[in-house]
Amino acid sequence: MNAKILITGATGNLGRAVGHALVQRNFTVRAAARNPEKVEAAATVERVKFDFTAADTVDAALTGVDGLLLIAPPMDSEAPAKLLPVIAKAKARGVKHIVLNSALGADQNEQSPLRIVEQALMQSGVPYTIVRPNFFMENFSTGFIAPMIKHQRGIFLAADDGKTSFISTRDIAAVVAAAFAEKLVGQEYNLTGPEALDHTQAAKLISEAVGQGVAYHALPEAAMLQGARDNGMPESAVQYLGALYSAVRAGYCAAVTDDVKRVTGQNPLTFQQFVKANQACW
Repeated sequence: MNAKILITGATGNLGRAVGHALVQRNFTVRAAARNPEKVEAAATVERVKFDFTAADTVDAALTGVDGLLLIAPPMDSEAPAKLLPVIAKAKARGVKHIVLNSALGADQNEQSPLRIVEQALMQSGVPYTIVRPNFFMENFSTGFIAPMIKHQRGIFLAADDGKTSFISTRDIAAVVAAAFAEKLVGQEYNLTGPEALDHTQAAKLISEAVGQGVAYHALPEAAMLQGARDNGMPESAVQYLGALYSAVRAGYCAAVTDDVKRVTGQNPLTFQQFVKANQACW
């Protein structure tokens, strides 16, 4: 029987990509989400309801799985309170391998929410792998930046001219699948694309692909955060967003690593390749 891997956040950009990558490697996938009916159907995919705040759904989802991909809810300052009990329950149920999706730079601040989760996982005694990806390229195609481009033909962020080594979830998923398949335990990988771009360069590449002008508008931080509030973002997430783009402005997101190629043997997708493949989104 093929090993069974539980994916939390299975309807998100990364969760979907990992699900596809694991199926291709002949794993059985248990796709967990608050709305499991949104999970794409497949012969080797089980759908299960999962809510970090509902212990019974966590218990049921963890029963009978061999591995766990743990994805924190996005921009959640309460990640430790939600994820640490899942790690403890996974250990109690004999889960053999936990892969944690963290974030690039989380290990540089011992008080950051995801670093607290990393440390708890490393000390849990469960074989682990930690992946720390940079900002997703998919933020531009199906994430929070996509409506700006589609409806306003602009990118409105407080990133100044800071550069980011954007990475596709396809490449993150390939690393996660390799970690499970090859049992790459006790490892930490910092995952980036092959180049660092500022948002003016990103906008130019999108413009060229769609044949329409798309411009980057550098906002003051206060304006970006107020816009997030006006769109209904909770205040804790607003503050998290501010910290993320403060890191971009400071140049902390510009690092480029070779971890994707080192693990998968393949070069990660360039932003230009990503844009050409996703131009229908805009």
